Amino acid sequence: MSEQRFGEFVAVRHHDHVAELVLDRPKAMNAVSTEMARSIGAACDALAADPSVRVTVLTSSNDKAFCVGADLKERNSLSDAELVRQRPVARGAYTGVLELPMPTVAAVHGFALGGGFELALACDLIVVDATAVVGLPEVSVGVIPGGGGTQLLPRRVGAARAAELVFTARRVAAAEAVSLGLVDQLVDDARVGALELAGRIAANSPVGLRAAKRAMRLGQGLDLRAGLEVEDAAWRSVAFSGDRAEGVAAFNEKRRPEWPGE
Repeated sequence: MSEQRFGEFVAVRHHDHVAELVLDRPKAMNAVSTEMARSIGAACDALAADPSVRVTVLTSSNDKAFCVGADLKERNSLSDAELVRQRPVARGAYTGVLELPMPTVAAVHGFALGGGFELALACDLIVVDATAVVGLPEVSVGVIPGGGGTQLLPRRVGAARAAELVFTARRVAAAEAVSLGLVDQLVDDARVGALELAGRIAANSPVGLRAAKRAMRLGQGLDLRAGLEVEDAAWRSVAFSGDRAEGVAAFNEKRRPEWPGE
């Protein structure tokens, strides 16, 4: 396993074809400061440019929290003008995760609140353990979910359920979060479970994985006919790839494929 640091608070660890993006500001329960947001964005840029990464898992180094959201102590010290300048940096962290081209899995142990839950929502799948508590409490401090929550949560659970959760600002424990569809899997250990899931995903074609994610993301919200055109374009991008040729050959030869990734 190799590790690369992005500033003081973010690390990327490589486990073969699975990358682990580690939120590593444990003393602040991974509260997202300007510096940390900038580092998350930089780490995502590096991951997006790395064709060897088939899956990214978002984890935490803190034993009590995945991420408690924005650094409100820092926010309290910012002038209005500084807050305006900080906004693109903050957005860059959330869109960096959201726009990663490979499948992404969040491993939520402990609190994932506000921007912390939004980082998880930016992933394709969310794995939690029994310690997990999720929620979007922003209206309780006079703002709104600004890291994608007002858009990603309704797409996950529907408009009415998202409205109830955002408007009440309530926190949701692991078992209820699974039952409501806020998260996807409840396991004994979030990090271990997420990495195991990522390993199963990473056994598949990297070309196919990225194209499938692109088709699902681009087709979301379109009518069926337009969505099928998006799917057809994605199919054409893989139909004549080296991965497709290797996959068919491996199937017929009853062996594991050796994906060229192109």
